[in-house]
Amino acid sequence: MNSTKKNIALKHLLIDGKKQIGLKFYPDKVIQALIKELPSAAWSNKFGMVYTANTSENFNLIFSLFKGVAWINLSSFSTKRNLTNENQLITVDSYRNRKLALGFKPCPEAFLQKLELKRYSMNTARTYIAMFERFINAHNESDLLSINEEQIRLYLQGMVQEKRSDSYINQMINSIKFFYEVVMEMPNRFYSIERPRKKESLPKVISTEEVQSIIKNTNNIKHKCIVSLLYSAGLRRGELLNLKIEDIDSKRMVINVKNGKGGKDRITILSPSVLEELRFYYKVWKPKIYLFEGEKGAKYSGTSVLRIIQKAAIKAGLKKRISPHVLRHSFATHLLESGTDLRYIQVLLGHSSTKTTEIYTQVATNNIRSIISPIDSLNLS
Repeated sequence: MNSTKKNIALKHLLIDGKKQIGLKFYPDKVIQALIKELPSAAWSNKFGMVYTANTSENFNLIFSLFKGVAWINLSSFSTKRNLTNENQLITVDSYRNRKLALGFKPCPEAFLQKLELKRYSMNTARTYIAMFERFINAHNESDLLSINEEQIRLYLQGMVQEKRSDSYINQMINSIKFFYEVVMEMPNRFYSIERPRKKESLPKVISTEEVQSIIKNTNNIKHKCIVSLLYSAGLRRGELLNLKIEDIDSKRMVINVKNGKGGKDRITILSPSVLEELRFYYKVWKPKIYLFEGEKGAKYSGTSVLRIIQKAAIKAGLKKRISPHVLRHSFATHLLESGTDLRYIQVLLGHSSTKTTEIYTQVATNNIRSIISPIDSLNLS
């Protein structure tokens, strides 16, 4: 027998309201014989696999029975998740302490605790809570553990009929899976729930002339530095807002981006011209902790950053809707067009894989402009 088939994948199942361990494997006489030694092992037609009660004794017995016979695959069973590098735990106390409308069902406390312990970002926490509360209030009469895949499919189908975006539906699925897989420690309970097919959209990019025009039409030196930094360093909006004064390293001419997306740290380039602007800005505005601060020294708001860019774009006469991420996309594309190696761009953007960065090769126009259209070889005069 092919040794690659000696593989038993463990799954979390809920059958008749009880947690079970599902065992999925290729048909094999040795494995099938050993399966019979598991207490009360049974076959589920619904899930297409053998299952036994989810107890620590059975879990340990599985490893003991199949030691040297088959590899136990826990990729759909483990609940491990890397913590971020964030120094402070997020808190969702505002959700615990809010006043609730009569009859409104809030997120379970265990859901809130897990968000804090796993150190999810506040943006993710807000989204998960809002989505899951919508879900549980739509199933107000149901026990959460009794909800099955068909009920969830019907609920998601209703969202499609409401013309909710693919992103919205994916966020809803993420929040539901977070509860069952992470909070209730049943990974892949709903592993056959279909997600909307991912659309391959190209990043929105503007020209260097348009970037220049936006920067020139900012209202003051603070606004100018915000837009310039987003574009010159390829920063995400959240990364810009988290920058502290000491993160600008003028000796090494780099910017230290801490706790970026996925909790990752990285460095990116510091432009000499932007550094001069920042020095002037610092003398005028005198920030204390964060590079860009709002009232009373608090971190500057993301809404304000978006408003700065959009107002400058309107003043520049641009018809396009410009966001901080458009400036980041433009940074990457313009570097690629000027001949910068894709692997360096990957590092500057903080992408884990070059596959993510390769999308910019589809919008870089330097090679496309050199291609001659076949119509230009025709004699149409």
